Amino acid sequence: MWLWFLTGFLCFFSMSSYADNTLSTQLNEVDVIGKLDQARNSIQPSLGATDYYITSDQIDGQSEGNNASFNQVLLRAPGVAQDNDGQLHVRGEHANLQYRINDVLLPEGLTGFGEELDTRFVDNVSLIDGSLPAQYGFHTAGIVDIHTKSGVFTNGGDISMYGGSHSEVNPSFTYGGSAPGGVNYFTTGSYLEDNLGIENTTNAPSAIHDQTQQGKMFAYVSKIIDDTSRINIMLSASHSDFQIPNSPNGSPFLDSAGNPLPLPFEASSDVNDRQIEQNFYGVVAYQKSLGPLNYQLSAFTRFSEVNYLPDNIGDLEYNGVASTINDSILTNGLELDSSYELNEHHTLRAGAIFTISDAINESNSLVFSDSGSGVNGAEESIKVNNQKQGEQYGLYLQDEWKVFDPLTINFGGRFDQSYGYLNEYQFSPRVNAVYEVNKDTKIHAGYARYFTPPPLELEQNANPAIFDNTTNAAQIDKNSPTKAERAHYFDAGVTHNFLPELQAGLDSYYKIASSQLDDGQFGAAPIVTPFNYSKGRVYGTELTINYKKGGFSSYANAAYSRALGRMWSSEEFHFTQADFNYVSDHWIHLDHDQSLTASAGVAYEFSGLRCPALNNTKVYADLLFGSGLRESVDFPNNKRVGSYNPINMGIEHTIKLNDKNDIKLRFDVVNVFDEVYELRNGTGVGVAAPSFGPRRGYYGGMTWDF
Repeated sequence: MWLWFLTGFLCFFSMSSYADNTLSTQLNEVDVIGKLDQARNSIQPSLGATDYYITSDQIDGQSEGNNASFNQVLLRAPGVAQDNDGQLHVRGEHANLQYRINDVLLPEGLTGFGEELDTRFVDNVSLIDGSLPAQYGFHTAGIVDIHTKSGVFTNGGDISMYGGSHSEVNPSFTYGGSAPGGVNYFTTGSYLEDNLGIENTTNAPSAIHDQTQQGKMFAYVSKIIDDTSRINIMLSASHSDFQIPNSPNGSPFLDSAGNPLPLPFEASSDVNDRQIEQNFYGVVAYQKSLGPLNYQLSAFTRFSEVNYLPDNIGDLEYNGVASTINDSILTNGLELDSSYELNEHHTLRAGAIFTISDAINESNSLVFSDSGSGVNGAEESIKVNNQKQGEQYGLYLQDEWKVFDPLTINFGGRFDQSYGYLNEYQFSPRVNAVYEVNKDTKIHAGYARYFTPPPLELEQNANPAIFDNTTNAAQIDKNSPTKAERAHYFDAGVTHNFLPELQAGLDSYYKIASSQLDDGQFGAAPIVTPFNYSKGRVYGTELTINYKKGGFSSYANAAYSRALGRMWSSEEFHFTQADFNYVSDHWIHLDHDQSLTASAGVAYEFSGLRCPALNNTKVYADLLFGSGLRESVDFPNNKRVGSYNPINMGIEHTIKLNDKNDIKLRFDVVNVFDEVYELRNGTGVGVAAPSFGPRRGYYGGMTWDF
């Protein structure tokens, strides 16, 4: 149905603008694309929010460059904390990130280890957070706004081979160009194989049972219809296989009588758990610019699937349950965003989004009967099959009001409704003010009301009673449904240009939440489940500095954050009775709360030197610092894991073969001083296993640009 609607919409606007198109001045292709890109950017500005911008050149000057995972790129932005299993936390929030590609929403997928977004297709990326304008709804911890490379500006490609420590092999390619009729295209593909697919569960240099194979493809095609309109198509596919890493000398599960389960012995280092992840999405977007009116209509679809395949004997022996899990979600949707320049003082923006999702959660769990006097009999199978359709609707309207020359106020609101296991809705006012003290200094402040539904694909709608009197029995026989988080968010900051080459920014935020969302891994399968704290408080401050002059560039970011919650109000059966009683009467740190987070980097590219061997050579170094996530010692999340600050370095040299062909040689050292650091120690709310950062690794590669 939505495809018919989109087709009719495109036909209508193509016909209605025909007379105007025939009279328009014909521009060259580069000018048209630049004009349409500028018009698209005007539809969704980040006015009043905090916007951290990263270019492809900056990515190239970071550790491993575009061979690094996309999460590693985001970790160089302010206020982004690293977690295990490829998770990120922005400003003390749980996942809650919204990804947009060329200003089109990328629907949610099942979270896991594989990152379907390939750094190679990124032209630039912005992390937008703080008090967000009204066009951003549902997931609001941060907007990851990616603009892809485009064939008209690329006009060529590269073939690369990269690899090194942990048996890493990572071939890739990119190619882009233009075709007659206003068509330009860009595509990239990569394959990764190594023995450090997730994280090491020990402090040893090599992980046990941690191999991965990952394949990714992305394609972008744009067709210019005329000087004022175009159609963009994006397609992506990724497939990842993971071994789940093991720890040696594991403690066996004991039944209610204190005895190990009646199973053949299997060493914990030999357990063979695996996980398979698949993600596919497609986007068709039509953009039109009619003088003061700009709009973009998009249709999108995404399928995401995670399969967890346990080692039945091993999982039963060490966890008391072995669950085969097959979770998937299919989402289709439509999105319309528009802007209209009413006059020199007012620019109106309005839009709508609709998504419909089908989520499937299937599991087959092997357990032993245990009624309180120990295991009795052989293992038995308990099957669960949940299927749920969910819908989300969002509408927004806002006005960018230039009150007078230095002051701009952006105010409006949005209405969101979510149908899932619960039917919830909210009207959310938004207001931001930006005051230009002078050409070098800007002050901003804002307020936003947020409404964040829980991720449908991760909600289990479980009945804990089905595991009563088994080795997977819960202490609390209660499972309230997960609710949408509702929050008041305040943000204020200042940016200042000390020099044309030196910029700095300071920003502070405070969030008051009810039904504060969080997530955790509560079983052997590394798949997270959302739950609520009845109340939440999140606040902090960020400082960012950037300097660039000639071939030298540098950045430094530091952030302080506090994230607290009180009283679990959903998914109660996952917790022990003692922890539940404590959290009901006390504020605790959220498990992902990290007080101090920092990143810094420098890069220098040599040019114009008398020594030809040094010209076209780039050297770079960067570091990440974290004061440590939370662990449970005396009560939930009361202590923190130790701090860490690994340093990475590298060098890249370009050999100019001719005007069109280059060869780039790259060498990277990750964790130069071989720092041993722990991200998780296996304790904390929703934390199932220990996790260490990578030890020192040596990587190198060659890229042929053509």
